[in-house]
Amino acid sequence: MAKAPREVRFGIVSTAMIATKVCGGMHQAKGATPAAVASRKLAKAKAWAKKHKVPRAFGSYEEMLDDPDIDAVYIALPPSMHHEWTIKAAEHGKHVLCEKPLAMNHAQAVEMADACRQHNVQLMDGVFWVHHARAHHLRKTLDTGILGKTRRVTSAFTFCWDKVPKDNIRVRPELGGGSVGDLGWYCVRITHFVYRQLPKRVFATARYFNDVDFNLSATLWYPDEKMASFDCGFDTVMRQWFEIAGSKNTLVCEDFVLPLSDKEASYYSHDGSGKKGKRFTIKNCVQQTAMVEDFAKIVLSGKLDPKWTEESLATQKVVDAIARSARTETIVELE
Repeated sequence: MAKAPREVRFGIVSTAMIATKVCGGMHQAKGATPAAVASRKLAKAKAWAKKHKVPRAFGSYEEMLDDPDIDAVYIALPPSMHHEWTIKAAEHGKHVLCEKPLAMNHAQAVEMADACRQHNVQLMDGVFWVHHARAHHLRKTLDTGILGKTRRVTSAFTFCWDKVPKDNIRVRPELGGGSVGDLGWYCVRITHFVYRQLPKRVFATARYFNDVDFNLSATLWYPDEKMASFDCGFDTVMRQWFEIAGSKNTLVCEDFVLPLSDKEASYYSHDGSGKKGKRFTIKNCVQQTAMVEDFAKIVLSGKLDPKWTEESLATQKVVDAIARSARTETIVELE
C-alpha cells in the first residue's frame, strides 16, 4: 500500500439516494471526510456537492479517479457498473467501498477482489449493520455458547411498493435488479455471520416481475445439521428481523438492517420455553458512520484486512446459488 494519509479523503461515485446517507456518515466519521463527488453531469455533481457540503465536484468518474488527492472511493452506482469501476479505481490506487450486491455474479466479484489485491487497496461492501456496535455485541453473545447447539438462522427483509416504479434499479435486470441481491444479501450475510461457513446446498423459489425476482424464499443446508431460511421481496410490509435458534435459547432482533433509532438498538434472548428473557441494548451508534470509520482505520493502518473481501465473496457466491436455484427450480450444490 502507498503511504497512508492522515485522513481518508473519499470520492463519492454517483449521487444516488444511498450516497446521501453514506456521505452523512463520512461527515461524522473520525479519520475520514467526503472530499469530492462525481456524476456524469457536472451540473448535477455541483448541485449535489453544494447541498451535502462536499468541497469538490467532477463531471466524470474518470476525472475523479485521476485526482491524486482522492484516497478512496465509495461506489454507489447500479450493480451492473460495480465491476468496471471497482477495477478502474483499484488500478488508480484508490481503496474501494462498494455498494451491495458487490457484483452481477461471483466471477465478477472475484475479478474485483483480485484487482484490489493486486494494487494493494482495500475492498469492502457497503453493508452497514455488520459495523454496528450491536453486531459486535451479538458476536460476543454467540461466542458464549448461550444457544447451546446452533440449529437454525431464520430472517426476513421485505418492503412493499404500492405501485412498482418501473424505472427503479431494483426491477431492471440489465442493471442488476432483483430482491435477492438487494434485500436477500442482508439475510445471507446474517446467516454467514452466525455460521461462518458456506452452505452445502440451497433451494429457492421466486415470483418474477420484469424478469427480476420480485419476491423470493430460500432454504439453505449447512454441515453439522444446521439450516437457514429467509424471505425477501418488494411486495410485503417492512420486515427486517432475524432469529438465531439453538438447542437451549434463541436470539431475536426486529430491526437488524436499519435500526429504528441511532440512540438505542436492541436484541433479545428467548429461553427454552419460548419466553422472552434478557434484552441486550446498545446505545448511540450510527451504523453508516461506524462503517466509514472501520474502512478508514484499515486505510490509515497501511495494512489491508482480507476478512471484509472474503465475506463479500462468500455472500455473493451464496446469492448466486440461490438466484440460480430459483431460476431452475432445482436444488443447487455449492462446491
